[in-house]
Amino acid sequence: MSDGIRGRRDFMKLAAAGSVLSIPALGGGSACAQGAPAGSAAAQPAGGYPKKPVRKKALFVYGGWEGHGPVKSRDLFVPWLQKSGFDVVASDTQAPYADAALMETVDLVVQTWTMGTIAPLPLAGLLAAVKRGAGLAGWHGGLGDAYRNETEYRYMVGGDWVAHPGGIIDYSVEIVDHEDPVTAGLTDFKVHSEQYYMHVNPNNKVLATTRFDGAHDPWIEGGTMPVAWKKVYGKGRVFYTSLGHSVDVFDIPQALAIMQRGMLWASDSRYEPTPSLVAPAYPRR
Repeated sequence: MSDGIRGRRDFMKLAAAGSVLSIPALGGGSACAQGAPAGSAAAQPAGGYPKKPVRKKALFVYGGWEGHGPVKSRDLFVPWLQKSGFDVVASDTQAPYADAALMETVDLVVQTWTMGTIAPLPLAGLLAAVKRGAGLAGWHGGLGDAYRNETEYRYMVGGDWVAHPGGIIDYSVEIVDHEDPVTAGLTDFKVHSEQYYMHVNPNNKVLATTRFDGAHDPWIEGGTMPVAWKKVYGKGRVFYTSLGHSVDVFDIPQALAIMQRGMLWASDSRYEPTPSLVAPAYPRR
């Protein structure tokens, strides 16, 4: 049986499990994110890497704390993924992570699951899949504040939430990497939402930042914090942005483009080489 046939059957088998929603393809979709730089989806197969399939496979896992709107997030991003060349399975449980046959076929995992816990088998399945080359992408607490007791998970993501001083406030996001395809052509922008203060891996490749003005916690005045980054975990690409406390944040064109482009970038782990993304915040002197 070919990998393609096995993959389709695995997706259909999983969709019949009851807690999983199988999303049929819309057809006629483009592999290019809205607002992505021209030609960003035209990569040719690299030596030693398989050719990109006509349609890739995405697993969208949603749940956890309802305050971050996991269902609204599903309804925003799953249709876009379909139109962008993905067959999608959306699950409101973590059970798919423990299905080794399914996870072998997944090109992209998108998770929005704030707080909560995860059992050992699903956690091991998720970690193993990304290490083998599945991409992982997510935003705000759905990726950066999930499974607080799981240190290996946090190591994979590259950071975790610790505070949002002042709650919902006005703040600015600065694009700091204008060459990376995720942020190329985007301008700085204002946000009315939670400004995440995070503990982060100092070796992430940071694409956008925000600065704290100290109005709520004066001891962090002037502190700069990453808002979007990319990294790898094993062979898998990992993309994260702290934007997205509620889906209306993605009404901001730059915020939506960052998330869409980040998902597309992460989904190509298996199909093209990933250059070193280590960008140390503390370089040698």
